[in-house]
Amino acid sequence: MAATVNLDQASERRRLREAFKDVQLGIDHCLFKQQYLGIKSQESYEVNSRGLEIFSKSWLPEDSRINALVFFCHGYGDTCTFFVEGIARKLVSSGFGFFAMDYPGFGLSDGLHGYIESFDNLVDDVIEHFSKVKEKPEYKGIPSFLFGQSMGGAVALKVHLKQGLPWDGAVLVAPMCKIAEDMIPPWPLVTILITMAKMFPRQKLVPQKDLAEVAFKDLKKRDQTSFNVIAYKDKPRLRTAVELLRTTQEIESRLEEVSLPLLILHGEADIVTDPSVSKALYEKARSPDKHLQLYKDAYHALLEGESDEMIFKVLDDIISWLNIHSTKKA
Repeated sequence: MAATVNLDQASERRRLREAFKDVQLGIDHCLFKQQYLGIKSQESYEVNSRGLEIFSKSWLPEDSRINALVFFCHGYGDTCTFFVEGIARKLVSSGFGFFAMDYPGFGLSDGLHGYIESFDNLVDDVIEHFSKVKEKPEYKGIPSFLFGQSMGGAVALKVHLKQGLPWDGAVLVAPMCKIAEDMIPPWPLVTILITMAKMFPRQKLVPQKDLAEVAFKDLKKRDQTSFNVIAYKDKPRLRTAVELLRTTQEIESRLEEVSLPLLILHGEADIVTDPSVSKALYEKARSPDKHLQLYKDAYHALLEGESDEMIFKVLDDIISWLNIHSTKKA
């Protein structure tokens, strides 16, 4: 069913997700096997200032006090549903409010599937949505943190660079500060693709390795990525690839401007995003409060594709850091 559906438009992605959402949460993955009580979640659609209908979801403790608000930025091709559900529930069970949205063109939000016309516009959409949440009276005075995974790490850094310091810190998991050289076509081909992107921006012509194969170390969990039925899995669209390359070049040149408290987590065996640039971010960021955690032999998908033990170790490291920094702010 999933393989035969054209997912270019959000309406079809929404229909497919509705058909599969119960199946997704029932797969044999450690993120879904944990039972957490006292969590309420809400899904919503809202038209933003650019006229795009944006899907978002929140997870909150039902009765207990919220220690901090965590705003999640998902990775390339992904959605804030499926695996994010398990990540959110783990953090909420530790006292955090968790908020996420699908970017335009991804998941359940409006837009041509997998198409980024402007990364800056995408970041502005994220700022608009997260700002509306933070401004609600019930969240006044509660510490707030960005949480970016892969491309979402680039989104989180761009949000910070655009907004300054309205955030109390950022958690960056395998952040896309630079795409690993093995994932980029040879430079002569890149220059041709950049030229072609001006004429055929929506075409899927950029060669790419199977992301699940290079990102997920655990073979069983790698197979389970097929249940992420609304993920974008085709070749990158030309304009999207150019925007990602341009964004990583910009971020790499502005590492010294990063000034908020940072937790950077990266697998040493990651061949999707370059761990050496996470090291450079740690060294160059002007924030005095920063920590780099490298995981030996771990791949790109630290929160979904490693052993159960590694996944929960990474999540526990994140929760420990958030607890300490939430207390500092309070």
